[in-house]
Amino acid sequence: MLIELPRHTEIFGSVKIHELQRVLKLDSGGFENPRACDIAFESIKKVLKRLAIVVPIKDENIHLLEGVLRAIPFDCSVIVVSNSAREPQDIYKMERDVITNVHNLTQQEMLIVHQKDPELGFAFYDLGYDHLLDSDRLVRDGKAEGMIVGMLLAKALGKDFIGFADADNYIPGSVREYVMDYAAGFCMSESPYSMVRLHWRYKPKVVEDRLYFKKWGRVSETTNKYLNLLLSTSTGFETRVVITGNAGEHALTMKLADIMSYSTGYSIEPFHFVYLFDEFGLKAEKIVYSDVVSAGIEVFQIETLNPHIHEEKGEEHIKNMLLGSLSTIYNSKLCNDYVRQKVLEELVDILERWEKPPEMFIMPPIGDIDAIKFAKLLNAHSDTFLWLKQGIFEEKVDEEAYLRSFKTGTFE
Repeated sequence: MLIELPRHTEIFGSVKIHELQRVLKLDSGGFENPRACDIAFESIKKVLKRLAIVVPIKDENIHLLEGVLRAIPFDCSVIVVSNSAREPQDIYKMERDVITNVHNLTQQEMLIVHQKDPELGFAFYDLGYDHLLDSDRLVRDGKAEGMIVGMLLAKALGKDFIGFADADNYIPGSVREYVMDYAAGFCMSESPYSMVRLHWRYKPKVVEDRLYFKKWGRVSETTNKYLNLLLSTSTGFETRVVITGNAGEHALTMKLADIMSYSTGYSIEPFHFVYLFDEFGLKAEKIVYSDVVSAGIEVFQIETLNPHIHEEKGEEHIKNMLLGSLSTIYNSKLCNDYVRQKVLEELVDILERWEKPPEMFIMPPIGDIDAIKFAKLLNAHSDTFLWLKQGIFEEKVDEEAYLRSFKTGTFE
């Protein structure tokens, strides 16, 4: 793969944010190029074997899910975390049937669990991580909560990298590119604490019976504007380096995933930046992870070659995303009175009323959770947890054999 070299890197404390890099050629020839990074397919394939792709889903079109699953490169493990309806129609069962069918045809490793499974909530409670549970000890509704479930399962599988893909993508080929872009980003990284965030080249809309290839979405423009303002007012130098504030398609190393805190719901992606700025930026009050500071954190922003066409969720969904994004910025430790005032003015335009944004509930790092025990508990007790690997279909197995399988990567 041939990827444009970043022309500029913004350094903020221990955080390096690389400027946008375009995908120039999905399949390159291995020639030296002073303006681009040529990454060998063999190098990308090595990363894919160490990568799990998490697909959070809630009542999406079942045909879109199938396309996404079939597009994810075979070498990756696929983890689907469903929060779909169980009644009056059991949408989760339909998703599980699709996953089973795709696995039977391809033999790709796939896992699925339902987010509201009581045994999933019990597993978190038993391991002392109740931060994503409601009063009934069930995992809360929310994209971020489902992503944490997926990350723990990826950790139990021994993966070094975790990527995310939305389940509502109409173009399966773009999903394949996303995963390859993740791998390329990790190939370029010099730090074990790195993140790859994707910027869609176009986000087409239907306008007067024609496709209009729109470059920016309303949520992205607004979130990026205020994340950059947060950085600019902290350094005293204006910047526009952040362009992936709401990147649902992103990936990170397991080492970075272990030390990150996570905001609830749809605010999780912009909070990635806010957390890194607050905890590892120039004005960090306390350094908790000295090894991270020494190694540095790299954020890659890659512009995809393929456009992104997904389900439209409506105006209310957009407003909720904007509120979540701006709330994380407003409550940042770096946010000064000037930025807060600007955020409040933006919220008046969005909500059509003057309202101080709420503090988002923050879930602490997952690094201390025993992921293998987490998976063992699900396997022993959950009716919705399913692991399909190499043609073997097992819902209940001996616990010791199950533990060995996660440690060695072979199902016994």
